[in-house]
Amino acid sequence: MTAGSLPPISEKSRRVSRNAKLLALFLVAAVGAGLTVLVWGPLADQPETAQPPKSEVAAVQLDANSVTLNDTQLKAVKVEEVKERLFGITREAVGNIDFDQDNSLQVFTPYPGRIVRLWAKAGDDVKKGQILFEIDSPDLSTAEGTLIQAAAQIELTTKALKRAQELFAAKGAAQKDVDQAISDHKTAEGNYNAARNAVRIFGKTDAEIDKIVATHRIDSQMPVPSPMDGRVTARNAAVGLYVQPGNTSAPYTVSDVSTMWMLASVPEADIPLLRLGEDVEIHVAAYPDRVFKGKITHIGASVDPNTHRIQVRSHVKDPNRELRAQMFATFVIRTGEEMKSPAVPEPGVVREGDGTMTVWVTTDGRRFTQRTVKIGLQQDGFWQVLEGLEPGERVATHGALFMDNALTTASQ
Repeated sequence: MTAGSLPPISEKSRRVSRNAKLLALFLVAAVGAGLTVLVWGPLADQPETAQPPKSEVAAVQLDANSVTLNDTQLKAVKVEEVKERLFGITREAVGNIDFDQDNSLQVFTPYPGRIVRLWAKAGDDVKKGQILFEIDSPDLSTAEGTLIQAAAQIELTTKALKRAQELFAAKGAAQKDVDQAISDHKTAEGNYNAARNAVRIFGKTDAEIDKIVATHRIDSQMPVPSPMDGRVTARNAAVGLYVQPGNTSAPYTVSDVSTMWMLASVPEADIPLLRLGEDVEIHVAAYPDRVFKGKITHIGASVDPNTHRIQVRSHVKDPNRELRAQMFATFVIRTGEEMKSPAVPEPGVVREGDGTMTVWVTTDGRRFTQRTVKIGLQQDGFWQVLEGLEPGERVATHGALFMDNALTTASQ
C-alpha cells in the first residue's frame, strides 16, 4: 500500500454499506407514501358539493356603510318606493271604557216588598215597559182591598140612587132624599176612581183591575218594568230578597249601550290642548284594527295631586254594541293640522345602538346603502321621516335589520 492511498475495503464492509443504503431508500419511500395518503387522501375523498355554492356566499361589504346581496339573500328583502303621507299632530292618553251614566237608570221598586220572580238576567237587552222582576207587596194588597170596598160602595149607592128616584117619581119620597142619594153616589164614584188609580200605580192594567173587581180576589204580585230601552248592566236581585225604595244597591240597572264613556287620564301639560266637543279616536285591545269615534264631553275640574293628571270624559259611539265596561282603551286627540311628509313602513327603520335611526337605500335593488334619518311621528304602521330621505327614493321595507346585522358582522 503506497503512501496517501486508502486501505482496501473488505467484501463484508461493502455488503453492510449496500444494505444501509437500501434501508434508507426504503424509509424515504415509505414516509413519502404516508404523507401522500395523509395530505391527498381526505381531499380526494371529499365530494365536489362540499364547496359552498356561489349563491350561499355572505353579503359583500363594498365600503363602510354599503352591502351587496346575492339572489338568495334578496328573497328576504322587500323594496318599496318612499311616498308621502299625512301625519296628524296628536296626543295620546290611556283610560278605560265605562257605561254612559247619563243614560243609565237604577231600577227600584216603588213600594217595599219581597221579590218572588225574576224575569231578566244581566246582559239581557230589554224594551221599555218589559217586566224585570215581581214583588209581593203589602201595599198593593191594601190598595186592592180599598178598590174592592170602593167597588162595593159604588154598587150600593147606585142602587140607592135608583130607588130614591123611583120613589120620588111615585110621590113616595122627598126631593132631599134624591139629592142625598145623588151626593152619596158621586162620593162613592170618586172613591172608586181613586182606588183604581192607586192600583194602577202598582203596574196593574185596566183588565187586571176589572178582574180584581169582578172576582173580589186580591193579587199582591207587583211587576216592576224597565223604564227605558237598553241592556241590563247589573242585577243585584234574588228571589226572597226584601227590597224597598232607596236601597243602596238597586235590584237592576239598565243602560243605553249604543253610546259609552271613555274615561282618560290626561297629563296636566296637555290641558291647554283640550276642548269640549273635540273629536277623539278610541282604540281598544279587543279590536286592534278598529277605530271608535267620540267627542270630549267633560274635562275634570281639578288635577289629581298624586299623578298630576286630569280626567277627561268622551262619549263614544258604539252602534254594534261591541264595547264592554272596564275595557282598557287608548285616547287619541288631534291637536294640530295634518302635515305631509315622506313615510317609511315601521320594519324599514332600524334603531342603532347609539340611538340613531337608519334606513337602507338602493338604486339598483341589489346594492344597499345605510343612511341616517331623522324621524317624527309613528302612525298607522309608518314612521314620519323629517330629514334624510326624499319621496321617490327606494328603501328596504323588510329585511333592513338583516342587512344591518350583515354590515356589522362584515366590519368586525
